[in-house]
Amino acid sequence: MPAPLCLLTLLLPPLSSGTPMSPAEPISQAYSLALYMQKNTSALLQTYLQYQGSPFSDPGFSAPELQLRSLPSAAASFKTWHALDDEEQLSCAQGAFLTLTPHLHLVGDDQSNLNPGSPILLAHLRAARLRAQGLLGHMAAIMTALGLPIPLEEDTLGLVPFGASAFERKCQGYVVKREYGHWTDRAVRDLALLKAKYPG
Repeated sequence: MPAPLCLLTLLLPPLSSGTPMSPAEPISQAYSLALYMQKNTSALLQTYLQYQGSPFSDPGFSAPELQLRSLPSAAASFKTWHALDDEEQLSCAQGAFLTLTPHLHLVGDDQSNLNPGSPILLAHLRAARLRAQGLLGHMAAIMTALGLPIPLEEDTLGLVPFGASAFERKCQGYVVKREYGHWTDRAVRDLALLKAKYPG
């Protein structure tokens, strides 16, 4: 199958036939998409940093102290994470990507203003948002197949700080890209466990 069609298949959740769906198929598709996303998260973050100028583009740049109150953290102790059941794991991931999607949209808008002549960067940002939306669709299909409630979308982004400086917007974009990578890593781990639990 050609690469663009293969990616499109990963982005689209399975169609309902009106009969109960086995969770194996949407889990497998979600896992494949999450793996594809994981392979691109490092390149996405590095591409983003490259276009922001110093200090972001300096070799080895890292600022773990930067956080956004509107974004949940993917970090969890092993004991806490291991105690989560299927519904809790899926709800955490679904809620995280529901929150990340509008943040990715905002970062794309900011970069269209800050780096309008950077089509590669803007294309990477659009692709990341579409993949996050695709993963949300697959996770919703998994939860439906398992008979679990799907979390409602909330306005987690809140008021947009229109007076934010260019530096503040670059910092915000960095945190969003970093957390997108962390949540993708966690989604891969969670989905791998579900895939083993519900084999096709």
